[in-house]
Amino acid sequence: MTLNQEFLVDKNVTVLGLGIEGVDLARYLASRGANVTISDAKSADALAPQIQELGNLSVNFSLGENKVRDIASADLLFVSQGVPLTLPAVEAAREAGVPISSMTKLFLERCTGKVIGITGSSGKTTTTALVGAMFAAAGRRHVVGGNIGTGLLALLDCITPETSVVLEMSHSQLETAEISPHIACVLNVTPNHLDRYTWEEYMALKLRILRSQSADDIAVLNLDDDVTGSLATETPARIVWFSARTAPSGSAAAFVRGDAIFWRRGTAETKLLTFDEIPLRGAHNVQNVLAAVAIAGAAELPLDAVASAVREFTPVPHRLELVGEIGGAAYYNDSIATTPERAIAGIRSFDEPVVVLLGGREKFLPLEELAEEAVRRCRAVVCFGEAGGQLEEALASAAGEADSELPIERVETLREAIGLAGTLAHPGDVVLVSPACASYDAYENFEQRGQDVRRVVQQLAKKGNA
Repeated sequence: MTLNQEFLVDKNVTVLGLGIEGVDLARYLASRGANVTISDAKSADALAPQIQELGNLSVNFSLGENKVRDIASADLLFVSQGVPLTLPAVEAAREAGVPISSMTKLFLERCTGKVIGITGSSGKTTTTALVGAMFAAAGRRHVVGGNIGTGLLALLDCITPETSVVLEMSHSQLETAEISPHIACVLNVTPNHLDRYTWEEYMALKLRILRSQSADDIAVLNLDDDVTGSLATETPARIVWFSARTAPSGSAAAFVRGDAIFWRRGTAETKLLTFDEIPLRGAHNVQNVLAAVAIAGAAELPLDAVASAVREFTPVPHRLELVGEIGGAAYYNDSIATTPERAIAGIRSFDEPVVVLLGGREKFLPLEELAEEAVRRCRAVVCFGEAGGQLEEALASAAGEADSELPIERVETLREAIGLAGTLAHPGDVVLVSPACASYDAYENFEQRGQDVRRVVQQLAKKGNA
């Protein structure tokens, strides 16, 4: 349902979920004349920072539970990302005929600029930030937002038809979106969030970014990923490939030759930069750079600005972030690694011996490959959190099959894990917090977990130097 601005005046609108999106929605809807009720299962104490952000805005709060009457009796319901659409209150609203929308859906309906949408199971934030840096280096009018931490609706007033809008789009944001971006990039699709969706449902959500494209649009796809490599037939848009393994056919592509990244348009090939000029560790970040180059090429940014932006790029926090050194060992915060695949990529980013910290809340993803990689590559492993037992069991099985004496320790908390890792690491080693699990057993999100990693390491480093 597409809304005109007048429709909101004096309408009873419920916003379900008071996170970044909920705050953004409440401000926007209230400023357009809607009577806004915010529903969240958390208490007022737990939501104090968000409530304070809304200040004196005239909104109603219904907290502590998601009351069906607040939702099913609304004229319109906005669901924040991460809130299951299968929630009983949402089902009740659907049965009552209440239109269901979201921040992303509303933004795409209102946005007058050309949208570049980036999704995937991993690499979204780094690729989005890289593309934003490329637009900045090129001096092109742009905004960056979406799942990268900026509320979208607050950006609308500064967007014109000449503005490029670079969006990180999660699977849950795509769940309610009905408009596809002009340039839609799918980085990869690998098992994730299987605690909530089936594999088929998860794949279908990622595919939504392409569903409404036209022949005038562009799809940027990863030829190295089995799923994304098959998506070219799912959109009428022009395809721009990227690959670290081969030089894709077609009129435009980003690819690797030797130790360098190239961009090709038509018959013209341009060498942009070598691997040692990329200020990001790991083969997975070469893929992220390739994707960003392909997007920038599709947007026709100057190639010198594209290369310069990569060389000068500052890594995004919580992604292989060096946070300190203790006893000659370097400590890295990779809290973004909420899947086994991401943890494997983190381990493979280092040539040094690694003491890896794994744990958190299980997402019901296979652990065998991670366990085998840890046995092959790591000096020691420390497991923690709710999933500590499952991880310890998988590691012990892999170590037994490999006849390995890998030290495998288990503690309750991440703080304990960091402390114990210091006794297992040698000078010159890497201590890597790459948990392979969600953070929700002990933290609100992976950012909060990463901030705790940074704080604990810095406290230990200060104590060691005292």
